[in-house]
Amino acid sequence: MSDGAAVTWAELLAETSAALGDPREARWICEQAGGFSAAELAASRDQAVRTAMAAAVHAMVRRRCAGEPLQYVLGSWPFRRLDLLVDRRVLIPRPETEVVAGTAIDLVRAAGPGATAVDLGTGSGAIGLSIARELHPVPVRTVLTDASPAALDVARANLAGLGRAGQGVELHEGSWWSALPDGLRGAVDVAVSNPPYVAEGDPEVDESVRTWEPLGALYSGADGLDAVREIVAGAEAWLAPRGWLVLEIGWTQGPAVAELLDAGGFVDVAIRPDLAGRDRVALGRRAGAATAR
Repeated sequence: MSDGAAVTWAELLAETSAALGDPREARWICEQAGGFSAAELAASRDQAVRTAMAAAVHAMVRRRCAGEPLQYVLGSWPFRRLDLLVDRRVLIPRPETEVVAGTAIDLVRAAGPGATAVDLGTGSGAIGLSIARELHPVPVRTVLTDASPAALDVARANLAGLGRAGQGVELHEGSWWSALPDGLRGAVDVAVSNPPYVAEGDPEVDESVRTWEPLGALYSGADGLDAVREIVAGAEAWLAPRGWLVLEIGWTQGPAVAELLDAGGFVDVAIRPDLAGRDRVALGRRAGAATAR
C-alpha cells in the first residue's frame, strides 16, 4: 500500500481489502482508524481520508500482514456486552470464554444482592468485568486477580471504561487464591477462572497463538492441569459454604477435571459444553450449609 496522495475512504478500503485478502478485516481496520461505525464508514465513502487516519490504516495493515492477530492490531475486541482493550499482555477473548462468563453470571445472580464473585487470573478482565457489567445495579463485590502486573494494567484500563457498573470492582495482584484479601476466606460465593490449560508441547496450538499471545496464560504442565489442580486445592478455604467454582477447561479435559473436583470434595459437579458442543465449563459446589446474609 502507498502512503502517497490523499484518497477517499472507498479507495482506501479497496486497497486495504486487496492487501489483506479479507474485506471484513479491511472494513474493521478502516472503521477503527477513522473512529467510524459500519454505517458511518459507508456514509463517508466519498470523503477524503485525513493523513493521520491513512497512516494509521497503513500501519495496521503492515502489522496484520506480518502475522499479528487482528484483535491486537485493532487494539480492542467485543466480549459479551463489553468492548475490551486487548494487546500482547493478555490473551485474546474468545467465544468459548463467553459461555464460561455466562455460567458464572447466572450463579452470581442466583446468590443474590451482596454476593462476592472472584475472577482468578483475569487477564483483560473479560469475565470479572462482564459479571459487574451485566449484574449492575445489583450490589456485587467483584474481585479480579492476576499474577501479571502487565495484565492487571490492561484489566484496569478496561475497568475505567465500565463507568458506574465498575464501582464495586477490585483488582489484586498475585497467584490464584493468594492474591485475595484475607477477609474473603470462606466468603466467596462464586469463583471463576480461565486458567492456563494447554499441555506443554501440545502440537495443536496454532502458530499464531504461540507467537503472539502470552505463553504463561496458555501452558500449564505436562497435561495442562497444573493450574486447575492448584485452584481446586485452594478452593475450600476461600469459598463460602455452598459456594461455586467455575473453570474453563480444554475440550478433552472434562473427565479429568470432574475427577479432580470430586476428589476435592465438591458436590453438584458438572461439565458443560461451549457453543460448538465441546466440553468447556467445569463447575462444582463446595459442600456445607449456606449461612444467612
